[in-house]
Amino acid sequence: MKPTSSDLTGKLLIAMPGMGDPRFEQSVIYICQHSTEGALGLVVNKPAPDLKFPDLLMQMGLNVPDGMRDIRVHIGGPVEPGRGFVLHSADYQSDGGTLKVDDATAMTATINVLEDIAQGRGPRQSMLALGYAGWGPGQLEGEFARNGWLTCDPRDDILFGRANEFKWTAALKIMGIDPLLLSSVQGRA
Repeated sequence: MKPTSSDLTGKLLIAMPGMGDPRFEQSVIYICQHSTEGALGLVVNKPAPDLKFPDLLMQMGLNVPDGMRDIRVHIGGPVEPGRGFVLHSADYQSDGGTLKVDDATAMTATINVLEDIAQGRGPRQSMLALGYAGWGPGQLEGEFARNGWLTCDPRDDILFGRANEFKWTAALKIMGIDPLLLSSVQGRA
């Protein structure tokens, strides 16, 4: 993919109040890839209700070892909700299945990463997402023009932390924004 002039790869998108799409209300999305052909990101603050990592492994016919480290399963976005993506620290790489996002973060969409996490050989930090958020050419830029998103640099506690209910507020605070001061009313000057 050819990068855009304002490449958002490796950035967080923070949903603005009143963005118009209830699927993304108070969402924080990590952009894994952005180019003139579109964008792909993972929602990092919406856990999948009633779905646990060991249950998912069993559904896939994988071994669930005793004392296995649990990772939270998230709803990564509305596109391909049956497909899994692991956002993780860049200390891990799967043969042919890892997209290096930046020096600190990568994404892997192969079953190997799930097996390695279960066996304790996986990345130092990780988050599993089912589905992804995707935008076609120019679509994300249009949402920015309509004041749908803010953007900032990521932090590990937002990408990999377990306190999902605070990630949206924490991302806004990175930018020095008090969420109580945001308005859902859009205006034009």
